[in-house]
Amino acid sequence: MNRIQQPYSQKINFQSQALAKTFLANVFSWMFLALAITALVAYLIAGNESFMQLMYNTETGGMSMTGWIIMLSPLGLVFWMSMGFAKMSAQTLTLVFLAYSILMGLSLSFIFLAYTGASIAKTFVITSGMFGLMAVVGYTTKTDLSKFGSLMMMGLVGIIIASVVNFFMKSAMMDYIISFIGVLVFTGLTAYDVQKLKRIGASAMSDGEGMRKITIMGALTLYLDFINLFLFLLRFFGNRR
Repeated sequence: MNRIQQPYSQKINFQSQALAKTFLANVFSWMFLALAITALVAYLIAGNESFMQLMYNTETGGMSMTGWIIMLSPLGLVFWMSMGFAKMSAQTLTLVFLAYSILMGLSLSFIFLAYTGASIAKTFVITSGMFGLMAVVGYTTKTDLSKFGSLMMMGLVGIIIASVVNFFMKSAMMDYIISFIGVLVFTGLTAYDVQKLKRIGASAMSDGEGMRKITIMGALTLYLDFINLFLFLLRFFGNRR
């Protein structure tokens, strides 16, 4: 009996691994596409003086109403995708995700005005290395990262609350602490999210509409991990103009 069960078990395990690899490959493909769109849009918009004048009030030096709308729109789309996941079709979800990556490019265009191009490129390379390393850890580790992920989510909530408070306090020291914790949190979340997506892929039974939607949401999750890690690291490695 054992001789029969063992090859069967190995076959199931092999199939699960193959499904997980295919699923993650699709997730990373969509994530990289979104990152490329965001980077291209941010770079092009930063060189467009007319558009930048729409985003910023040249008299006060602060953001204009249009700028605030552009900055907050990506957050609105994330909520829309999360809340409307069950009702949206895979095609609609994909289009919203691509629209989100474009809006993120518009909202992140300011970094090319605030930091030098060389320091942005350096930070991007550092982020890619850290993200890639933690993605490998999340994929290969046999340790269950569920409790670790819960801890990271608690840290994320703390960062959000502290950021809101510091928006009014404007403390440079608190900003430094928030950035440091942010790097730790999103580094950890990268490993946790990759492991979670690997398990989802391994348990997939088909490549239907539902899995295509989960693929897009998985890409959004990793995209957010990468972008937030990049922005927190930029506060350390970015050279201001």
